[in-house]
Amino acid sequence: MSPKDRESLGDFLLRAPAVGPALALVVAIVVFSLATDTFFDLDNLSTVVQQSLVVGTLALGQTLVILIAGIDLSNAASMVVATLIMAKLAAAGTNGFVALLAGVVLTIIVGIFIGGLATRIKLPAFIITLGTFTMLTAVSKLIAGGQAVPVTDGVLQWLGTKRYLFGGIPITYGMTLALLMYLGVWYALTKTAWGKHVYAVGNAPESARLSGIKVNRTVLSVYIVAGLTFGIAAWQALGRTPNADPNQFQLGNLDSITAVVLGGTSLFGGRGSVLGTLMGALVVAVLRSGLTQMNVDGNYQDLATGALLIAAVVVDRIARRQQQS
Repeated sequence: MSPKDRESLGDFLLRAPAVGPALALVVAIVVFSLATDTFFDLDNLSTVVQQSLVVGTLALGQTLVILIAGIDLSNAASMVVATLIMAKLAAAGTNGFVALLAGVVLTIIVGIFIGGLATRIKLPAFIITLGTFTMLTAVSKLIAGGQAVPVTDGVLQWLGTKRYLFGGIPITYGMTLALLMYLGVWYALTKTAWGKHVYAVGNAPESARLSGIKVNRTVLSVYIVAGLTFGIAAWQALGRTPNADPNQFQLGNLDSITAVVLGGTSLFGGRGSVLGTLMGALVVAVLRSGLTQMNVDGNYQDLATGALLIAAVVVDRIARRQQQS
């Protein structure tokens, strides 16, 4: 490939970062469909999508944070605490809607806490969320008391309710909600002034400030909206598995980052899309499902996922260098 062709490819990837993960998703589906007899089946494909819902919802909030050149290592821990609070309240006889609201409010408060430290004290997001992750992990174990909490409330399980589209395609309410959330965030990022401010802050915060954008307010709003999505991820988790367990989703934070980066969102901020994140979450789910059906050990699955993450970051770095040269 000539230097001119490489430059054109880099520019194309920068303009359309979702194309790469979309092609990777198609290739993965084709490969696993040929390698197994069970992968390309409506029930299995529906299961793959369902398996991606929790990480995909976490990744949606993570996308917003990474777009402003931040990071949130505590998103999955926040979600787990929310599931435990919802489950505990419901088990104590609290109305399901109230229990759900309490869990979502918690994750929003965590977002306000992180955003406040990031904007007022100017602490690095990595340090803030690493500390928050540690605290929330301990809180989840204290709340659970070493035991998982079963969930029987219909409201908390509602997103796992399955229906059949056109009489044969299994879908859940959780899948529908996730799609609506992605569409809503896509609209906010591409069609509103707030979305333009998010990208501007991620690209060059000082330039954004000089142009009149309230950088601190934008950063705080991003962490609040991200907190809201993490609360909904907790609802998704209970719909998927009606059991609140402090040991669940221990790598959910890393999985969400993997989905975001695989989706073409730059870890350096200012570039990316929620469509790419959706593709990235599906790539991770397809990869794990396909390798599981091929009887590949889970450790090798983690190895493959990690290799994909590094490859995605390398591609992003190369594309940015070509744009700057």
